[in-house]
Amino acid sequence: MPMTELTDQTIIDLLSPFATPQRFETMQTVLSQRTRYMTVVLEDIYQPQNASAVLRSADGFGIQDVHIIENNHEYTLNPDVEKGASSWLNMHRYSSRENNTKQALKYLKSQGYRILATTPHTDDVNLDDVEIEKGKFALIFGTEVTGISDEVRAQADEFVKIPMYGFTESFNISVSAAITMHHLRLKMEQSEVNWTLSEEEANHLMVKWLRKTVRSSDSIIKRYINEQEFN
Repeated sequence: MPMTELTDQTIIDLLSPFATPQRFETMQTVLSQRTRYMTVVLEDIYQPQNASAVLRSADGFGIQDVHIIENNHEYTLNPDVEKGASSWLNMHRYSSRENNTKQALKYLKSQGYRILATTPHTDDVNLDDVEIEKGKFALIFGTEVTGISDEVRAQADEFVKIPMYGFTESFNISVSAAITMHHLRLKMEQSEVNWTLSEEEANHLMVKWLRKTVRSSDSIIKRYINEQEFN
């Protein structure tokens, strides 16, 4: 029986006894709070501390997918800041084209995401006014110096801003991302939209996490397959 024929549930049943009960319970709890209704897109972020802080916030607020656009800068992480958050997330990187932003936006829109650009703009709305019920959405944060690109401005469905009350015009990118994710996470939970993962998505992620957590998981699975073939 090829490994590809094993269902996710079979692999979960096979590997979960090798994880500590506390670890498996934690993964189940985290999965129940994970979402793909909201996703995060980082365009040309080049400072490792910012990139890492955003990933840590995404994991903390239950966002499963982060999309990384690399046009002029390579996306690098600071492990002291990131604290392993990236290992629990699905990272989608766009770096093979001349215009990686266009590629990323095309993919997100094909998946049904609204493009919400986080930047001051004449037609922007405050976080409080974002309508969660209009459909799932991708939050785009631009580079530290110039913000979002012209490509994003041209293709964004909406522009979102954080209200400011001081002399500074904007927050640091990692602070802006954390505030935005936190605020829209609360709005999402208070809405009537179905923002949780499907059973299929949750099981697929559980397999990924168990394989990462359980030592010699591949050997355990191969031994099970061999036993099934022998029997």
